[in-house]
Amino acid sequence: MRCVGVLVTEHARVFDYAVATEVWGLDRTDRGVPAFDLRTCGPRGPALSMRPGVTCVPDHGLDGLDECDLVVVPGIQDPAKPVHPDVVTALRAAHDRGATVASLCSGAFLLAAAGLLDGRKATAHWLDVEQLARRYPEVTVDPNVLFVGDGTVWTSAGVAAGIDLCLDLVRRDHGAAAAAEIARTMVTAPFRPGGQAQFIARPVPTGRGPTDSLSGLRERILNDLTHPWTVPELANLARMSERSFARRFAQTTGDTPLQWLLTQRVLAAQHLLEVSDLPIAAIARRCGFSTPLTMRHHFTRHVGLPPRDYRLAFGKQPQAQRDRTAR
Repeated sequence: MRCVGVLVTEHARVFDYAVATEVWGLDRTDRGVPAFDLRTCGPRGPALSMRPGVTCVPDHGLDGLDECDLVVVPGIQDPAKPVHPDVVTALRAAHDRGATVASLCSGAFLLAAAGLLDGRKATAHWLDVEQLARRYPEVTVDPNVLFVGDGTVWTSAGVAAGIDLCLDLVRRDHGAAAAAEIARTMVTAPFRPGGQAQFIARPVPTGRGPTDSLSGLRERILNDLTHPWTVPELANLARMSERSFARRFAQTTGDTPLQWLLTQRVLAAQHLLEVSDLPIAAIARRCGFSTPLTMRHHFTRHVGLPPRDYRLAFGKQPQAQRDRTAR
């Protein structure tokens, strides 16, 4: 994919547009990156108003997409607004002639309006996935990934996930070294697999007091994750019946006691994988997993990739080692 078209529409998101231009619009040939022909395409007419606070005059009309190998669709500020018929036609034509089409964030709504996501898995920003699934029931919406695609049609979650998708598209066509070099100049992580979870919500306890009488107990758990906590033991410490304890705990955290504990163990393992050189077996013990295999199972299910791969992508290893891994 050497000719890349960014499809700009009214109220397109500036950040998403900037991501595409940063990845494919800079000349990095002196650093071993292939030369790309990046063009901004959009409906003919007055300058397009982008969000927030920028106007854009595309250097090509929608017919500029006709020669593009890849069409990138930035998100739009209001996904509920109808998509211009000319944009729908241009997207369908690009896909029908074999171009790869990729949306960033809420740009998935444009692809869905063009029918390109029917019968496919897709994602978007976690704030938009419910609306996407409701409006386009033919689409299999996965809210728990950074990006997803089948080789010809791709969608990504919000903001930084768009960077991950763009770098992955470069990697697929031009190799890991080119993608890593672009990532290095952008000062961003060179590798985050699309199957990684968008985020894990860390429960934020409310202040101590009658509305959250379990905050002290949660603090005690967090300070001793190696202990094999059980619900009967926790209920006894809280001086409640198991049923009352489970109900109160869910009211204050949104999770069952064991699910909350598992999430905290995964979060602790993430932190240690990022900042320490501890062996994975030692991290498993410190975080309260019975075996490294048990940690791998739960970590992969929550985060979307195994602990070893997570450390390679986000750990404090030297850049040279990251590059060797990417190759």
